[in-house]
Amino acid sequence: MRKINLIIIHCTATIEGRDYTVSTIDSWHRQRGFDCIGYHYVIYRDGTVHTGRSIYKVGAHCKGHNANSIGVCYVGGVGKDGNPKDTRTPQQRDALVNLLMRLKRQFPNAVIRGHRDFAAKACPSFDATAEYADISKL
Repeated sequence: MRKINLIIIHCTATIEGRDYTVSTIDSWHRQRGFDCIGYHYVIYRDGTVHTGRSIYKVGAHCKGHNANSIGVCYVGGVGKDGNPKDTRTPQQRDALVNLLMRLKRQFPNAVIRGHRDFAAKACPSFDATAEYADISKL
């Protein structure tokens, strides 16, 4: 197993209220030259958690940090006006907490960060580091 010390939260940077699937995101990433979807998990608007890339495989979601991280992405992150916005549904919020708790049990030394902590982006359109600080300390 890879040595995991980061769990990085992302958004799909898609307009709120629209559904996208792992298959769609996989297609987007392949168009960018990836061999498959770059995220390890994707959380749909209904709160269901879907596996993207195997956690045993290095991700393609955060330049310079892929080798030692797990990438978690929720569908959304952009308001109807086209600007970054925390569009997480209540179901996505619950699913994120549950998934992060499970991942922390599996990778106890991992800390939780947002993609924006590593890149000049709004992603995931909220402060994941602050919001999940208590889980990160577990």
